[in-house]
Amino acid sequence: MNWVILIIAGLCEVAFASCLGKAKEANGTDVYWWYGGFLVFLTISMVLLVKAAQTLPIGTAYAVWTGIGAVGTALIGILVFKDPASFWRVFFLITLIGSIVGLKAVS
Repeated sequence: MNWVILIIAGLCEVAFASCLGKAKEANGTDVYWWYGGFLVFLTISMVLLVKAAQTLPIGTAYAVWTGIGAVGTALIGILVFKDPASFWRVFFLITLIGSIVGLKAVS
């Protein structure tokens, strides 16, 4: 169950990073809504990370959490914010995903 909690925490990390990106593009009072979303998802992500780290090794939990956040945020950047999707960028994202799966396999 703590692996599920950790995955949700990682997805919340993607959400709070995405809120920062949308806030940068927003105008007027919409900026505050995106910053509010950032704070909500940041809080949820941290609380869930703390919960998962109570039973999982902290090094593994933190690495998986940041890995999910990094991969997810990079994919959102490519799909939503039109960041470049070069061969090497995709190659290293796949390598990072393999490393996350490997950490799960050995923990």
